Amino acid sequence: MKKKNKKELFAKTIDELAKILLEKRNELFLTRQDLAQNKLKNVRSIFWKRKEIAQILTEMREKDLSMKKEELIENAKNA
Repeated sequence: MKKKNKKELFAKTIDELAKILLEKRNELFLTRQDLAQNKLKNVRSIFWKRKEIAQILTEMREKDLSMKKEELIENAKNA
């Protein structure tokens, strides 16, 4: 994934990332089917799709942790 795409991922919400993740997983499934049917010419594309999925999951996790951290800080201030 290019830097431009990574920056775009950073700007998206968790819901949007979940939608993109679903699309990427579907693409990976279809690519694996093509591989099994000997239709796939670039086998390396499976590696790249898995890497994109990992990057999306990482970004989702980071957003989730930052939201929890903000909640804890806010709760500590109110207590």
